[in-house]
Amino acid sequence: MIKRVEIKISPKLVLSKDEIKNKISNTFNIKKSRINHIEIIKKSIDARSKNIKYNLIIDIYIDEKFIEKTKIIRYKNVQNSKKVFIIGAGPAGLFAALKLIERGIKPIIFERGKKIRDRRRDIAQLTNNHIVNVDSNYCFGEGGAGTFSDGKLYTRSKKKGDIMNILDILIQHGADRNIKIDAHPHIGTNKLPKIITSIRDTIINFGGEINFNSKLTNIKITNNKIHSIEINKNKIIKVSKLILATGHSARDIFKLLHKKEIKIEAKEFALGVRIEHKQKLIDQIQYKCKERSEYLPPSQYSIKKQINGRGIFSFCMCPGGIIAPCATEEGQVVTNGWSPSKRDYPSSNSGIVVEIKTEDLKKFKKYGPLAGVYFQEEIERKACILAGGSQKVPAQRLLDFIDNKLSENIPLTSYIPGTTSVKITELFPAFINNTLKNGFIKFGKKMKGYLTNDAIIHAPETRTSSPVRIPRNKNTLEHEEISGIYPCGEGAGYAGGIVSAAIDGERCANKC
Repeated sequence: MIKRVEIKISPKLVLSKDEIKNKISNTFNIKKSRINHIEIIKKSIDARSKNIKYNLIIDIYIDEKFIEKTKIIRYKNVQNSKKVFIIGAGPAGLFAALKLIERGIKPIIFERGKKIRDRRRDIAQLTNNHIVNVDSNYCFGEGGAGTFSDGKLYTRSKKKGDIMNILDILIQHGADRNIKIDAHPHIGTNKLPKIITSIRDTIINFGGEINFNSKLTNIKITNNKIHSIEINKNKIIKVSKLILATGHSARDIFKLLHKKEIKIEAKEFALGVRIEHKQKLIDQIQYKCKERSEYLPPSQYSIKKQINGRGIFSFCMCPGGIIAPCATEEGQVVTNGWSPSKRDYPSSNSGIVVEIKTEDLKKFKKYGPLAGVYFQEEIERKACILAGGSQKVPAQRLLDFIDNKLSENIPLTSYIPGTTSVKITELFPAFINNTLKNGFIKFGKKMKGYLTNDAIIHAPETRTSSPVRIPRNKNTLEHEEISGIYPCGEGAGYAGGIVSAAIDGERCANKC
Protein backbone atom coordinates (compact mmCIF):
# COMPACT_ATOMS: atom_id res chain seq x y z
CA MET A 1 0.00 0.00 0.00
CA ILE A 2 1.23 3.48 -0.89
CA LYS A 3 -0.29 6.32 1.09
CA ARG A 4 0.31 10.01 0.38
CA VAL A 5 0.37 12.27 3.44
CA GLU A 6 1.31 15.80 4.45
CA ILE A 7 3.26 16.57 7.59
CA LYS A 8 5.04 19.48 9.24
CA ILE A 9 8.46 18.92 10.76
CA SER A 10 11.17 21.11 12.28
CA PRO A 11 14.13 22.17 10.10
CA LYS A 12 16.50 20.32 12.45
CA LEU A 13 14.78 17.00 11.74
CA VAL A 14 13.93 17.36 8.06
CA LEU A 15 17.11 15.67 6.85
CA SER A 16 16.61 12.61 9.05
CA LYS A 17 14.43 9.97 7.40
CA ASP A 18 14.27 8.13 10.71
CA GLU A 19 12.80 11.18 12.46
CA ILE A 20 10.33 11.65 9.59
CA LYS A 21 9.27 8.00 9.99
CA ASN A 22 8.74 8.60 13.71
CA LYS A 23 6.58 11.63 12.92
CA ILE A 24 4.52 9.67 10.39
CA SER A 25 4.13 6.73 12.76
CA ASN A 26 2.89 8.91 15.62
CA THR A 27 0.70 11.17 13.48
CA PHE A 28 -1.06 8.50 11.42
CA ASN A 29 -0.89 5.61 13.89
CA ILE A 30 1.17 3.41 11.58
CA LYS A 31 3.66 1.00 13.11
CA LYS A 32 7.14 2.09 12.18
CA SER A 33 8.07 -1.51 11.31
CA ARG A 34 5.46 -1.46 8.52
CA ILE A 35 6.98 1.63 6.84
CA ASN A 36 9.40 0.18 4.30
CA HIS A 37 10.19 3.47 2.59
CA ILE A 38 9.27 7.13 2.50
CA GLU A 39 9.53 9.18 -0.68
CA ILE A 40 9.44 12.96 -0.31
CA ILE A 41 7.38 14.39 -3.16
CA LYS A 42 7.44 18.10 -2.29
CA LYS A 43 9.19 20.23 0.31
CA SER A 44 8.53 23.86 1.27
CA ILE A 45 9.16 26.17 4.21
CA ASP A 46 6.39 27.67 6.34
CA ALA A 47 7.93 30.76 7.96
CA ARG A 48 4.72 32.57 8.88
CA SER A 49 5.55 32.30 12.58
CA LYS A 50 8.73 32.13 14.64
CA ASN A 51 8.18 28.38 14.96
CA ILE A 52 9.36 27.63 11.43
CA LYS A 53 8.39 24.29 9.92
CA TYR A 54 8.97 22.38 6.73
CA ASN A 55 5.85 21.24 4.90
CA LEU A 56 6.41 17.80 3.39
CA ILE A 57 4.25 15.82 0.99
CA ILE A 58 5.33 12.19 1.32
CA ASP A 59 4.47 8.84 -0.21
CA ILE A 60 4.61 6.13 2.49
CA TYR A 61 5.30 2.58 1.37
CA ILE A 62 3.39 0.49 3.92
CA ASP A 63 4.18 -3.23 3.75
CA GLU A 64 5.28 -2.62 0.18
CA LYS A 65 8.67 -2.74 -1.50
CA PHE A 66 9.95 0.50 -3.01
CA ILE A 67 11.26 0.30 -6.56
CA GLU A 68 13.07 3.44 -7.65
CA LYS A 69 11.73 4.79 -10.91
CA THR A 70 14.23 6.84 -12.85
CA LYS A 71 12.88 8.34 -16.02
CA ILE A 72 15.37 8.13 -18.86
CA ILE A 73 14.58 9.66 -22.23
CA ARG A 74 15.70 7.39 -25.09
CA TYR A 75 17.09 9.35 -28.02
CA LYS A 76 17.42 8.21 -31.63
CA ASN A 77 20.35 8.60 -33.98
CA VAL A 78 19.24 11.30 -36.40
CA GLN A 79 22.45 11.78 -38.35
CA ASN A 80 20.74 11.11 -41.68
CA SER A 81 17.20 12.20 -40.80
CA LYS A 82 15.19 15.15 -42.08
CA LYS A 83 16.29 18.51 -40.73
CA VAL A 84 14.75 21.31 -38.69
CA PHE A 85 16.78 24.48 -38.10
CA ILE A 86 16.88 26.30 -34.77
CA ILE A 87 18.12 29.83 -34.07
CA GLY A 88 19.39 30.09 -30.50
CA ALA A 89 20.93 27.65 -28.01
CA GLY A 90 19.10 28.84 -24.90
CA PRO A 91 16.68 26.55 -23.03
CA ALA A 92 13.98 26.90 -25.72
CA GLY A 93 16.39 26.00 -28.52
CA LEU A 94 18.15 23.19 -26.64
CA PHE A 95 14.97 21.50 -25.44
CA ALA A 96 13.44 21.87 -28.90
CA ALA A 97 16.52 20.07 -30.24
CA LEU A 98 16.22 17.26 -27.69
CA LYS A 99 12.54 16.79 -28.51
CA LEU A 100 13.29 16.69 -32.25
CA ILE A 101 15.91 13.98 -31.69
CA GLU A 102 13.44 12.05 -29.56
CA ARG A 103 11.06 12.21 -32.54
CA GLY A 104 13.71 11.11 -35.03
CA ILE A 105 14.35 14.55 -36.57
CA LYS A 106 17.78 16.15 -36.94
CA PRO A 107 18.14 19.57 -35.26
CA ILE A 108 20.66 22.04 -36.61
CA ILE A 109 21.24 24.92 -34.19
CA PHE A 110 22.83 28.26 -35.02
CA GLU A 111 23.95 30.19 -31.94
CA ARG A 112 25.42 33.68 -32.25
CA GLY A 113 27.52 33.26 -29.11
CA LYS A 114 30.23 30.91 -27.94
CA LYS A 115 30.54 27.65 -26.05
CA ILE A 116 30.37 27.96 -22.28
CA ARG A 117 34.13 27.74 -21.72
CA ASP A 118 34.87 30.56 -24.17
CA ARG A 119 31.86 32.53 -22.99
CA ARG A 120 33.28 32.62 -19.46
CA ARG A 121 36.28 34.59 -20.70
CA ASP A 122 34.07 37.23 -22.30
CA ILE A 123 31.99 37.55 -19.13
CA ALA A 124 35.20 37.99 -17.13
CA GLN A 125 36.27 40.72 -19.55
CA LEU A 126 32.90 42.43 -19.11
CA THR A 127 33.01 42.18 -15.32
CA ASN A 128 36.66 43.07 -14.72
CA ASN A 129 37.61 45.25 -17.67
CA HIS A 130 34.22 46.67 -18.77
CA ILE A 131 34.66 45.26 -22.30
CA VAL A 132 31.38 44.18 -23.95
CA ASN A 133 31.41 41.40 -26.54
CA VAL A 134 28.10 41.98 -28.35
CA ASP A 135 27.65 38.30 -29.20
CA SER A 136 29.10 36.64 -26.07
CA ASN A 137 27.97 37.90 -22.68
CA TYR A 138 25.49 37.14 -19.91
CA CYS A 139 22.62 37.09 -22.42
CA PHE A 140 24.15 35.50 -25.53
CA GLY A 141 25.96 32.18 -25.85
CA GLU A 142 25.51 28.50 -25.07
CA GLY A 143 22.62 27.98 -22.65
CA GLY A 144 21.24 31.48 -23.15
CA ALA A 145 20.66 34.08 -20.45
CA GLY A 146 19.92 31.46 -17.80
CA THR A 147 23.35 29.78 -17.89
CA PHE A 148 25.05 32.40 -15.75
CA SER A 149 21.90 33.70 -14.07
CA ASP A 150 21.82 30.79 -11.64
CA GLY A 151 19.21 28.36 -12.93
CA LYS A 152 16.01 29.21 -11.10
CA LEU A 153 13.48 26.57 -12.15
CA TYR A 154 10.28 27.85 -10.56
CA THR A 155 7.49 28.45 -13.06
CA ARG A 156 3.76 29.06 -13.09
CA SER A 157 3.42 27.53 -16.60
CA LYS A 158 1.75 24.36 -15.30
CA LYS A 159 -0.96 24.33 -17.94
CA LYS A 160 1.42 24.70 -20.90
CA GLY A 161 3.40 21.49 -20.56
CA ASP A 162 4.96 18.78 -18.43
CA ILE A 163 7.19 20.55 -15.91
CA MET A 164 8.33 17.27 -14.36
CA ASN A 165 9.49 16.05 -17.77
CA ILE A 166 11.75 19.11 -18.08
CA LEU A 167 13.15 18.48 -14.60
CA ASP A 168 13.70 14.79 -15.44
CA ILE A 169 15.75 15.77 -18.49
CA LEU A 170 17.84 18.16 -16.39
CA ILE A 171 18.40 15.38 -13.83
CA GLN A 172 19.35 13.01 -16.65
CA HIS A 173 22.01 15.53 -17.63
CA GLY A 174 23.43 15.99 -14.14
CA ALA A 175 21.07 18.11 -12.03
CA ASP A 176 20.41 17.18 -8.41
CA ARG A 177 17.24 15.10 -7.93
CA ASN A 178 16.02 17.57 -5.30
CA ILE A 179 14.90 19.94 -8.05
CA LYS A 180 11.77 17.75 -8.29
CA ILE A 181 11.11 18.12 -4.56
CA ASP A 182 11.86 21.74 -3.65
CA ALA A 183 8.98 24.19 -3.97
CA HIS A 184 11.35 26.74 -5.57
CA PRO A 185 14.03 24.62 -7.25
CA HIS A 186 17.37 26.17 -8.08
CA ILE A 187 20.53 24.74 -9.66
CA GLY A 188 23.13 27.48 -9.18
CA THR A 189 25.44 29.34 -11.54
CA ASN A 190 28.37 27.12 -10.52
CA LYS A 191 26.54 23.92 -11.54
CA LEU A 192 24.29 24.82 -14.47
CA PRO A 193 27.08 25.16 -17.09
CA LYS A 194 28.02 21.46 -16.71
CA ILE A 195 24.40 20.47 -17.29
CA ILE A 196 24.18 22.64 -20.40
CA THR A 197 27.41 21.08 -21.70
CA SER A 198 25.95 17.62 -21.11
CA ILE A 199 22.84 18.55 -23.11
CA ARG A 200 25.09 19.77 -25.93
CA ASP A 201 26.89 16.40 -25.89
CA THR A 202 23.58 14.54 -26.15
CA ILE A 203 22.49 16.61 -29.15
CA ILE A 204 25.79 16.06 -30.97
CA ASN A 205 26.19 12.39 -30.00
CA PHE A 206 22.80 11.55 -31.46
CA GLY A 207 23.42 13.29 -34.76
CA GLY A 208 22.30 16.85 -34.17
CA GLU A 209 24.47 19.86 -34.95
CA ILE A 210 25.30 23.01 -32.98
CA ASN A 211 27.08 25.85 -34.76
CA PHE A 212 28.54 28.53 -32.47
CA ASN A 213 29.61 32.02 -33.55
CA SER A 214 26.80 31.74 -36.10
CA LYS A 215 24.50 34.75 -36.16
CA LEU A 216 21.24 34.99 -38.08
CA THR A 217 21.65 38.04 -40.32
CA ASN A 218 18.80 37.70 -42.83
CA ILE A 219 15.64 35.78 -43.62
CA LYS A 220 14.10 35.28 -47.04
CA ILE A 221 10.35 34.79 -47.36
CA THR A 222 8.68 33.58 -50.57
CA ASN A 223 4.90 33.39 -50.97
CA ASN A 224 4.41 33.73 -47.20
CA LYS A 225 6.71 30.78 -46.52
CA ILE A 226 10.19 30.62 -45.06
CA HIS A 227 12.61 30.09 -47.95
CA SER A 228 16.15 30.54 -46.59
CA ILE A 229 18.27 32.09 -43.88
CA GLU A 230 21.58 33.92 -43.96
CA ILE A 231 24.25 33.23 -41.32
CA ASN A 232 27.06 35.71 -40.61
CA LYS A 233 26.17 37.66 -43.78
CA ASN A 234 27.89 35.09 -45.97
CA LYS A 235 26.19 31.70 -45.71
CA ILE A 236 22.78 31.08 -47.32
CA ILE A 237 20.87 27.99 -46.19
CA LYS A 238 17.58 26.83 -47.64
CA VAL A 239 15.11 25.88 -44.91
CA SER A 240 11.50 24.76 -44.72
CA LYS A 241 11.10 24.77 -40.91
CA LEU A 242 12.77 27.26 -38.59
CA ILE A 243 12.37 27.43 -34.79
CA LEU A 244 13.15 31.01 -33.79
CA ALA A 245 14.37 30.82 -30.17
CA THR A 246 16.57 33.90 -29.90
CA GLY A 247 15.88 35.09 -26.34
CA HIS A 248 14.54 38.34 -24.89
CA SER A 249 17.64 40.42 -25.67
CA ALA A 250 18.03 39.68 -29.40
CA ARG A 251 17.00 43.17 -30.44
CA ASP A 252 18.69 42.89 -33.81
CA ILE A 253 16.36 39.99 -34.64
CA PHE A 254 13.30 42.02 -33.70
CA LYS A 255 14.55 44.84 -35.92
CA LEU A 256 15.31 42.42 -38.75
CA LEU A 257 11.81 40.93 -38.63
CA HIS A 258 10.28 44.41 -38.63
CA LYS A 259 12.45 45.47 -41.57
CA LYS A 260 11.42 42.35 -43.52
CA GLU A 261 7.75 43.15 -42.75
CA ILE A 262 7.36 39.95 -40.76
CA LYS A 263 4.67 40.79 -38.24
CA ILE A 264 5.70 41.49 -34.65
CA GLU A 265 3.76 43.20 -31.85
CA ALA A 266 4.62 45.38 -28.88
CA LYS A 267 3.82 43.74 -25.55
CA GLU A 268 3.82 44.83 -21.94
CA PHE A 269 6.94 44.16 -19.91
CA ALA A 270 8.54 45.42 -16.69
CA LEU A 271 11.54 47.59 -15.89
CA GLY A 272 13.12 49.02 -12.77
CA VAL A 273 16.08 48.52 -10.45
CA ARG A 274 17.97 45.82 -8.58
CA ILE A 275 18.24 46.26 -4.82
CA GLU A 276 20.84 44.71 -2.53
CA HIS A 277 20.43 43.98 1.19
CA LYS A 278 22.60 42.05 3.59
CA GLN A 279 21.39 38.44 3.55
CA LYS A 280 21.44 38.45 7.35
CA LEU A 281 18.81 41.21 7.38
CA ILE A 282 16.53 39.37 4.96
CA ASP A 283 16.87 36.24 7.12
CA GLN A 284 15.90 38.24 10.21
CA ILE A 285 12.86 39.69 8.45
CA GLN A 286 11.63 36.48 6.86
CA TYR A 287 12.50 34.05 9.65
CA LYS A 288 11.66 36.47 12.48
CA CYS A 289 14.93 35.72 14.24
CA LYS A 290 18.24 37.32 15.20
CA GLU A 291 20.32 34.57 13.60
CA ARG A 292 19.26 32.11 10.91
CA SER A 293 19.35 28.51 12.08
CA GLU A 294 22.02 26.34 10.49
CA TYR A 295 19.19 24.05 9.41
CA LEU A 296 17.50 26.71 7.28
CA PRO A 297 18.55 27.91 3.84
CA PRO A 298 19.17 31.62 3.13
CA SER A 299 15.70 33.17 2.96
CA GLN A 300 14.15 34.81 -0.04
CA TYR A 301 11.13 36.97 -0.67
CA SER A 302 8.48 37.48 -3.32
CA ILE A 303 6.38 40.59 -3.13
CA LYS A 304 4.03 42.55 -5.38
CA LYS A 305 1.80 45.57 -4.99
CA GLN A 306 -0.47 47.83 -7.02
CA ILE A 307 0.30 51.56 -7.04
CA ASN A 308 -2.44 53.65 -8.69
CA GLY A 309 -3.39 50.76 -10.95
CA ARG A 310 0.19 49.89 -11.90
CA GLY A 311 1.96 46.75 -10.81
CA ILE A 312 5.32 46.70 -9.01
CA PHE A 313 6.91 43.42 -7.99
CA SER A 314 10.10 41.61 -7.05
CA PHE A 315 11.78 39.75 -9.87
CA CYS A 316 14.48 37.04 -9.90
CA MET A 317 15.26 37.35 -6.19
CA CYS A 318 18.76 36.00 -5.45
CA PRO A 319 19.45 35.03 -1.82
CA GLY A 320 23.14 34.81 -1.02
CA GLY A 321 24.04 36.09 -4.49
CA ILE A 322 25.58 38.93 -6.46
CA ILE A 323 24.54 41.61 -8.95
CA ALA A 324 26.10 41.20 -12.40
CA PRO A 325 26.67 43.42 -15.47
CA CYS A 326 24.50 42.21 -18.35
CA ALA A 327 24.90 44.75 -21.15
CA THR A 328 24.86 43.39 -24.69
CA GLU A 329 26.23 46.52 -26.39
CA GLU A 330 28.88 49.13 -25.66
CA GLY A 331 27.52 52.31 -24.14
CA GLN A 332 24.78 50.50 -22.21
CA VAL A 333 24.44 49.47 -18.56
CA VAL A 334 22.16 46.59 -17.49
CA THR A 335 21.95 44.68 -14.19
CA ASN A 336 20.84 41.18 -13.28
CA GLY A 337 21.51 38.85 -10.37
CA TRP A 338 22.58 35.28 -9.64
CA SER A 339 23.37 32.92 -6.79
CA PRO A 340 25.67 29.90 -6.49
CA SER A 341 24.11 26.56 -5.56
CA LYS A 342 24.77 27.06 -1.82
CA ARG A 343 23.54 30.67 -1.89
CA ASP A 344 26.28 31.50 0.58
CA TYR A 345 27.35 35.02 -0.40
CA PRO A 346 26.81 37.69 2.29
CA SER A 347 24.24 39.78 0.39
CA SER A 348 20.94 39.16 -1.37
CA ASN A 349 19.50 41.05 -4.28
CA SER A 350 16.27 41.29 -6.21
CA GLY A 351 14.91 43.09 -9.19
CA ILE A 352 12.14 45.51 -8.20
CA VAL A 353 10.34 46.29 -11.42
CA VAL A 354 7.41 48.37 -12.62
CA GLU A 355 4.80 47.34 -15.15
CA ILE A 356 5.32 49.11 -18.49
CA LYS A 357 2.16 49.40 -20.58
CA THR A 358 2.09 50.07 -24.30
CA GLU A 359 0.38 53.42 -23.68
CA ASP A 360 3.43 54.50 -21.64
CA LEU A 361 5.54 54.51 -24.80
CA LYS A 362 3.97 57.41 -26.74
CA LYS A 363 7.36 59.09 -27.09
CA PHE A 364 8.51 56.04 -29.06
CA LYS A 365 5.36 55.64 -31.14
CA LYS A 366 7.27 56.21 -34.39
CA TYR A 367 9.06 52.88 -33.85
CA GLY A 368 5.78 50.95 -33.98
CA PRO A 369 6.05 47.49 -32.39
CA LEU A 370 9.67 48.23 -31.46
CA ALA A 371 8.70 51.05 -29.09
CA GLY A 372 9.57 49.01 -25.98
CA VAL A 373 12.95 48.04 -27.43
CA TYR A 374 13.92 51.67 -28.01
CA PHE A 375 12.62 52.63 -24.57
CA GLN A 376 14.85 49.97 -22.96
CA GLU A 377 17.83 51.15 -25.00
CA GLU A 378 17.34 54.77 -24.02
CA ILE A 379 17.31 53.88 -20.33
CA GLU A 380 20.41 51.69 -20.66
CA ARG A 381 22.38 54.34 -22.56
CA LYS A 382 21.38 57.05 -20.10
CA ALA A 383 22.47 54.84 -17.19
CA CYS A 384 25.89 54.41 -18.80
CA ILE A 385 26.28 58.18 -19.18
CA LEU A 386 25.14 58.89 -15.60
CA ALA A 387 27.59 56.31 -14.22
CA GLY A 388 30.55 57.75 -16.12
CA GLY A 389 30.62 55.92 -19.42
CA SER A 390 31.80 52.45 -18.35
CA GLN A 391 30.13 49.40 -16.80
CA LYS A 392 29.88 51.15 -13.45
CA VAL A 393 26.26 51.27 -12.40
CA PRO A 394 24.18 54.21 -11.11
CA ALA A 395 23.49 53.57 -7.43
CA GLN A 396 21.71 55.18 -4.49
CA ARG A 397 20.89 54.27 -0.91
CA LEU A 398 17.26 53.22 -0.53
CA LEU A 399 16.05 55.94 1.88
CA ASP A 400 17.98 58.56 -0.06
CA PHE A 401 16.10 57.48 -3.19
CA ILE A 402 12.77 57.83 -1.42
CA ASP A 403 13.81 61.29 -0.16
CA ASN A 404 15.31 62.25 -3.56
CA LYS A 405 18.66 62.88 -1.87
CA LEU A 406 22.04 62.19 -3.48
CA SER A 407 23.86 59.56 -1.40
CA GLU A 408 27.10 60.96 0.03
CA ASN A 409 28.78 57.60 -0.35
CA ILE A 410 27.97 54.15 -1.67
CA PRO A 411 29.51 51.22 0.23
CA LEU A 412 31.19 48.38 -1.62
CA THR A 413 28.50 46.13 -3.10
CA SER A 414 28.57 42.77 -4.88
CA TYR A 415 28.54 44.53 -8.26
CA ILE A 416 32.20 44.10 -9.25
CA PRO A 417 32.50 46.82 -11.96
CA GLY A 418 31.65 49.37 -9.26
CA THR A 419 29.02 52.03 -8.60
CA THR A 420 28.54 55.75 -9.10
CA SER A 421 26.39 57.76 -6.70
CA VAL A 422 23.48 59.11 -8.75
CA LYS A 423 19.94 60.31 -8.15
CA ILE A 424 18.02 57.41 -9.69
CA THR A 425 15.17 59.80 -10.43
CA GLU A 426 17.38 61.30 -13.16
CA LEU A 427 17.31 57.96 -14.99
CA PHE A 428 13.62 57.08 -15.18
CA PRO A 429 10.42 58.84 -16.22
CA ALA A 430 8.32 60.21 -13.37
CA PHE A 431 5.74 57.39 -13.47
CA ILE A 432 8.46 54.79 -12.82
CA ASN A 433 10.11 56.85 -10.06
CA ASN A 434 6.79 57.45 -8.29
CA THR A 435 5.79 53.78 -8.52
CA LEU A 436 9.18 52.65 -7.21
CA LYS A 437 9.10 55.09 -4.29
CA ASN A 438 5.56 54.21 -3.21
CA GLY A 439 6.20 50.53 -3.83
CA PHE A 440 9.26 50.48 -1.60
CA ILE A 441 7.28 52.22 1.15
CA LYS A 442 4.57 49.56 0.90
CA PHE A 443 7.19 46.79 0.87
CA GLY A 444 8.64 48.26 4.05
CA LYS A 445 5.26 48.04 5.80
CA LYS A 446 5.00 44.37 4.91
CA MET A 447 8.65 43.48 5.61
CA LYS A 448 9.72 45.32 8.78
CA GLY A 449 13.33 46.39 8.40
CA TYR A 450 13.39 46.29 4.58
CA LEU A 451 13.43 50.09 4.38
CA THR A 452 16.99 50.87 5.38
CA ASN A 453 19.63 53.21 4.03
CA ASP A 454 22.08 50.30 4.12
CA ALA A 455 20.16 48.82 1.17
CA ILE A 456 21.62 49.91 -2.17
CA ILE A 457 19.65 50.42 -5.37
CA HIS A 458 21.48 49.55 -8.61
CA ALA A 459 19.93 50.69 -11.88
CA PRO A 460 18.62 49.69 -14.29
CA GLU A 461 17.03 46.22 -14.41
CA THR A 462 15.61 46.22 -17.95
CA ARG A 463 15.73 42.65 -19.28
CA THR A 464 12.88 41.05 -17.34
CA SER A 465 11.13 39.85 -20.49
CA SER A 466 10.81 40.61 -24.17
CA PRO A 467 9.06 43.91 -25.05
CA VAL A 468 8.00 42.21 -28.30
CA ARG A 469 5.73 39.31 -29.15
CA ILE A 470 6.01 37.43 -32.44
CA PRO A 471 2.42 36.35 -33.11
CA ARG A 472 1.77 32.71 -33.92
CA ASN A 473 -1.12 30.43 -34.78
CA LYS A 474 -2.51 28.83 -31.61
CA ASN A 475 -2.89 25.44 -33.24
CA THR A 476 0.19 25.09 -35.45
CA LEU A 477 2.47 27.42 -33.42
CA GLU A 478 3.72 28.79 -36.74
CA HIS A 479 4.00 32.51 -37.31
CA GLU A 480 0.59 34.07 -37.77
CA GLU A 481 1.36 35.03 -41.38
CA ILE A 482 4.51 33.11 -42.41
CA SER A 483 4.41 29.32 -42.55
CA GLY A 484 7.50 27.38 -41.52
CA ILE A 485 8.63 29.86 -38.84
CA TYR A 486 7.96 28.80 -35.25
CA PRO A 487 8.46 31.77 -32.84
CA CYS A 488 9.55 30.22 -29.56
CA GLY A 489 10.43 30.96 -25.96
CA GLU A 490 11.14 34.23 -24.17
CA GLY A 491 12.23 36.16 -27.24
CA ALA A 492 8.95 35.44 -28.97
CA GLY A 493 6.96 36.45 -25.89
CA TYR A 494 5.74 32.97 -24.89
CA ALA A 495 7.87 32.14 -21.85
CA GLY A 496 9.46 33.68 -18.78
CA GLY A 497 12.30 31.59 -17.40
CA ILE A 498 14.24 28.38 -18.00
CA VAL A 499 11.44 25.86 -17.49
CA SER A 500 8.70 27.71 -19.36
CA ALA A 501 11.12 28.37 -22.24
CA ALA A 502 12.08 24.68 -22.32
CA ILE A 503 8.40 23.70 -22.35
CA ASP A 504 7.74 26.05 -25.23
CA GLY A 505 10.73 24.65 -27.11
CA GLU A 506 9.29 21.17 -26.80
CA ARG A 507 5.86 22.36 -27.92
CA CYS A 508 7.28 23.96 -31.05
CA ALA A 509 9.38 20.88 -31.82
CA ASN A 510 6.30 18.70 -31.59
CA LYS A 511 4.64 20.80 -34.29
CA CYS A 512 7.54 20.60 -36.78
